[in-house]
Amino acid sequence: MPEAAANRYFSIPVFVLFALVSSLACAATKEARPSPGVEGIPPAGTALSAAVPQGVVGTASSTPSTPRTASSTASSVGNDSAAKDPPVTVPSVKGRTKKDSLALVKAVKAGLENTDWPVKTPPPLPGSILPSRRIVAFYGNPLSKRMGILGELPPDKMLERFDKEIAEWQKADPSTPVQPALHLIAVVAQGSPGRDGKYRLRMADTLVEKVASWAATRNALLFLDVQVGQSTVKEELPRLIPFLKRPNVMLGIDPEFSMKPRMDRKLGVLVTDKPGDRIGTMSSADVNYAIGMLSDLVTKNNLPPKVLVVHRFTHNMLTGTKKIRLDPRVQLVINMDGWGQPWLKYDSYRAYVESYPIQFTGFKLFYHNDTKKGDPILTPSEVLLLNPKPHYIQYQ
Repeated sequence: MPEAAANRYFSIPVFVLFALVSSLACAATKEARPSPGVEGIPPAGTALSAAVPQGVVGTASSTPSTPRTASSTASSVGNDSAAKDPPVTVPSVKGRTKKDSLALVKAVKAGLENTDWPVKTPPPLPGSILPSRRIVAFYGNPLSKRMGILGELPPDKMLERFDKEIAEWQKADPSTPVQPALHLIAVVAQGSPGRDGKYRLRMADTLVEKVASWAATRNALLFLDVQVGQSTVKEELPRLIPFLKRPNVMLGIDPEFSMKPRMDRKLGVLVTDKPGDRIGTMSSADVNYAIGMLSDLVTKNNLPPKVLVVHRFTHNMLTGTKKIRLDPRVQLVINMDGWGQPWLKYDSYRAYVESYPIQFTGFKLFYHNDTKKGDPILTPSEVLLLNPKPHYIQYQ
């Protein structure tokens, strides 16, 4: 396994769990353009014109078993026009490359040119969190140090670091209040079938309550994230309803570990892969089911609107996006979930989030995987240059 690959094998003692190796986000295709020259790009900290050379920066492996990173296959958007496009000032951050600067400017330019942003929806209902606040979340599972920051540190140290991140985001954008959140993987995909053959493990209610108690100390939201394995969204979500009835509990669903039957071309039969063997997928029907269930809960229990986070870092992770039926009782976030160097993350955001306007956007930051090549983790001010600006930030 190459050193730059994201290691998604995680162990949870007692339950003999591991969260799994996933594939590189989207392979480079024959249509991928050659890398543009970067000699003419000013250093970080200077104003860059949004009119930059068009093309793909770098290439990606097509090997399905390569663990996932942010994608480098983002296609160019629109024509250059220095007269129309405003300058973009790239923050001066030690360790950033000219390639990073180019990718950032291209991502900003694409967002400015996409007239579907901001998405036109009815005004938010009373009690809605977005877009008036920005959610900043710590992600993971307390039973494993390798599934994210939520379990990597002892609770007191984790919350101390959480407070610092919240303060940094508030400082970066004083006009948008930060809403803290803890994002718990409540259903964890596994490499073994388990007793019912579903390749997933449901966390005990006591664990959910423990993380809920941590969230309460910070007036934070609690997200329950679901990796269905060979189960389904319809099968996994109902057991979480008692928690989702609470006003501060929200939902996340992860297509990466949703393993649906597919036709094996060599064998000529339908097969269902184990989580981690391939990148999984969810459809608009899965998302619509989650939206419908949450909408009903909001109405029946007189709750404020819910937030639903859907992770994405390839095209096929989420299919039929135009068929997603928005509901004012549910605020939908598509979260850019790829890791890697800054330019890879910017390209992935442009290709899989900005290019598919649905409602709100999110951006994930990895304390370890984003920094494997020596790059400092992206700062709030850098992420906030993106257009549309993410309203959901997740740290793993």
